[in-house]
Amino acid sequence: MRYDLITLDVFIVVAEERNLTRAAERLHLAVSAVSKRIAELEEQVGSPLLLRYARGVELTPAGQSLLHYAHELRLVLGQMEDELASYAAGVKGHIRIHAITSVLAQFLPSDLERFLASYPLINFDIEERVGSAVARAVIEGRADLGIFAEHTQAPGLEVRPYRQDQLVVVTSRDHLVAGNAKVSFRDALAHEFIGPHLDSSLYTLFAQKQAESGAVMRVRIRVSSFECMCRLVAAGVGIAILPKAAIGQYLQPLKLKMTLLDEDWATRKLVIGVRNMSLLSPTVRTLVEHLEQGR
Repeated sequence: MRYDLITLDVFIVVAEERNLTRAAERLHLAVSAVSKRIAELEEQVGSPLLLRYARGVELTPAGQSLLHYAHELRLVLGQMEDELASYAAGVKGHIRIHAITSVLAQFLPSDLERFLASYPLINFDIEERVGSAVARAVIEGRADLGIFAEHTQAPGLEVRPYRQDQLVVVTSRDHLVAGNAKVSFRDALAHEFIGPHLDSSLYTLFAQKQAESGAVMRVRIRVSSFECMCRLVAAGVGIAILPKAAIGQYLQPLKLKMTLLDEDWATRKLVIGVRNMSLLSPTVRTLVEHLEQGR
């Protein structure tokens, strides 16, 4: 079937007004012209769309279904018009990214630097969030793409591989753990911790591994900032497990020691999440492909 956009617009107005006369006035058309459009649409659909009464009209179940999809179509067309208008104006697109802290601290800045060298007129909104919030923003349509740890719950999203990061144990230089080349998670749990935020992907991972090991992480303080965690470690409040590349800048200034975490899961996979790869705008799809190639 081929649907005429003008006729669909007429149907939307009739559905909103619930009255052919008011719809005709709003559309600056004759009532007979509006009625003809609706009749042609009903013939094309093969089912009545309106229940006609003396004082107005009501939608049939078929009419309600058509109204839903007509609104969806108008939304997509509006997005298309906005994006094409931005091309005409010389702005090549606008991308909303939500990502976890470790991604922003380690990989994304350099990836976007290379991307912008090829696409200098693309604009970005980037927000730092914990893993669950990143996934939720993409699911709800508040972000075009999200980057989070693989084990994050992200129902309904398509995920693509992005990078890997290495988790390490961070201590002060005079801490007992600092004298070891590597330490197991269970042995590290013998010490007090500076822990991650309860909604973070690191917290979810640690909770799972605690349950598997039968040991408990004794957390003195929870914070979401890697820098704050490192400063608390330097102050002797506890130790922390953090992504290796994210804390390199703090090791020398804060006199910290980094010890390998001797666990298979210490190598953590990071992924890109989108709602539907096939429905992404060309601009967002180009970025996703660029990020995948950066591995």
